[in-house]
Amino acid sequence: MVDIHHHLLPGLDDGSPDLETSIAMARMALADGITHVVCTPHASSRYDFSPPLIDEKISTLRAALVHESIPLTLASGCDFHLGYDNIKDAIAHPRKYSLNATDYLLIELPDHGLSTSLEEIFYQLRLAGLRLILTHPERNPTLQRDHARLATWLREGMLVQITASSVLGHFGETARKMSHTLLASRWVHFLATDAHNLTSRPPQMAEARDLVAQKYGDSYANLVCTENPTAVFNGQPMPQQDEPIYADNSASPWWKKIFK
Repeated sequence: MVDIHHHLLPGLDDGSPDLETSIAMARMALADGITHVVCTPHASSRYDFSPPLIDEKISTLRAALVHESIPLTLASGCDFHLGYDNIKDAIAHPRKYSLNATDYLLIELPDHGLSTSLEEIFYQLRLAGLRLILTHPERNPTLQRDHARLATWLREGMLVQITASSVLGHFGETARKMSHTLLASRWVHFLATDAHNLTSRPPQMAEARDLVAQKYGDSYANLVCTENPTAVFNGQPMPQQDEPIYADNSASPWWKKIFK
């Protein structure tokens, strides 16, 4: 499995506090069946995003993993918050924030008060050459109440990542139900850990992956846990996706219906 959302680098945000914890998290991830991790510290007004510091941290961690015989493949990226300065800088330097210096960008929305200008922001980021991946919408209180807006974004090309722990109910019943609604509708492209520590938010996906396989099919579980995230990790086009199901029972744009 490939994990594209993981706060593994030590001392950068609210994830791993030190190198020892990062090594233990890496060992746990590998034991769970995760082979590749994109290290995604927050890039926000609260946590400064410094590529040179991230490069230093990831080099140190890679060396430590070699020393500990933990064959986990690492790449860097960020958990991108949509602040004004971030957006302006990402448009000017798109691969500064992207996952493994590819065209894929992991974005996190505020919990409340989603701006009416989000669609324009998404458009500008796409215009800069970025493919957007929305992180954990099932945990966003605004989107929990309004699936229609998420449907609009999906139709416009948004990719969706949900949290493995949400699928298992560890983020509450509302997040669990929405996770399964999204999975059943084939609105999910990635399962990821969003790991922060060894206990409350651990780097584990296998149990959630098995539940997805049981309820929605092994091929879909493989798609969201391995095939799609591998494409992102390597900066490749996404493989063929399952057709999403919308409330109007149509995944086709209106113009396709007319000319069908």
